[in-house]
Amino acid sequence: MKNQFLIDPDITFLNHGSFGACPRAVFEEYQNWQRRLEFQPGKFMTHDVYQYLKVARDDLGQFLGCSGDDLLFFPNPTTAVSNVINSLQLTEADEVLMTEHEYGALVRSWKASAERVGLTIRQQTVSIPVTTREKFVEEFWSGVNKKTRVIFISHITSSTALIFPVEEICTLAHESGIITIIDGAHVPGHIPLDISSLNCDFYTGACHKWLCAPKGSSFLYVKATHHEWMRPLVVSWGEEGDDPGPTQFLKNFQWQGTRDMSAFLTIPAALRFREENHWSDVQANCQKLVEKTADHLKKLLKTTPLFHGFQWLGQMVSHPLPGSAPSDLKLILWNDHKIEVPVFEWQDQQFIRVSIQGYNTWADVEKLIYALETLLP
Repeated sequence: MKNQFLIDPDITFLNHGSFGACPRAVFEEYQNWQRRLEFQPGKFMTHDVYQYLKVARDDLGQFLGCSGDDLLFFPNPTTAVSNVINSLQLTEADEVLMTEHEYGALVRSWKASAERVGLTIRQQTVSIPVTTREKFVEEFWSGVNKKTRVIFISHITSSTALIFPVEEICTLAHESGIITIIDGAHVPGHIPLDISSLNCDFYTGACHKWLCAPKGSSFLYVKATHHEWMRPLVVSWGEEGDDPGPTQFLKNFQWQGTRDMSAFLTIPAALRFREENHWSDVQANCQKLVEKTADHLKKLLKTTPLFHGFQWLGQMVSHPLPGSAPSDLKLILWNDHKIEVPVFEWQDQQFIRVSIQGYNTWADVEKLIYALETLLP
């Protein structure tokens, strides 16, 4: 499988979760789109691209379990969520509830909004290690009060690599009239997803991570009832432009000035790659490797895992490092062992996060285990 990707064969790459990796065939399709653009830039950008975007939206919508007309393309989830924040009419009387596990860049986005309009950001603590979905929901929901206007929560967390029970959270929020924004950056192509059944208001995901599409391909799902009041951060031609989009909502967002939209148009090729390579079987094997990795890290590092039960994990596992771990462990692993793996701080403790994708084997993990054994006292 590794020969189908463009990753340097001389390194041990255990960091798919950060930026993904694009298969050779998908990347070639991406370049083909760029060539089509450059072959006839005027016609492509003012006419052809809109029908191609519709195909990409519809194919992605079918995969995600939603209508393609409810999807907007963005280069990354950070930009997508920033557009939602910009459209929400929040005030100093409102609160946004999230966990302490949320992605740092998006926490900063929310805090910037709080500074601007005076709203309150509440980061709710949930017990670690996580045990049952019921306990998680109970602890998180205890942070809701009469001022809670928005719930912002990760489906799979970035730092801690945990799958959160967003289905139950969305159900409770819907019953309480609270807007739900789900950060699913790590979800598409990682775990099964049916957005319609979630009944969330907004859902963003990165296609360039576990779906293996080119970099800069992400989406924002917007429930149809919110289309009318959504406003783009970048205001461009909208209804006065060339876009024959079916709705004003799509017209407002699709054209945001001249940009290369080839990454969006390559999403169908990424979906085909999954089908052609029987990806459900690939993922099942990856899950087994993740569980085996988690067990070995627990024994080696002698620290408490973040979870009880593998139902909290997908194709990533984060594990706390002992206090004796070198502060520059990430750099040492790269310089001395050519291992690419994230090491970071969360809640005043160092963690290592291992991602397992189809191109990884147990031999990759063994190299990491051996390196850690030599580096940790």
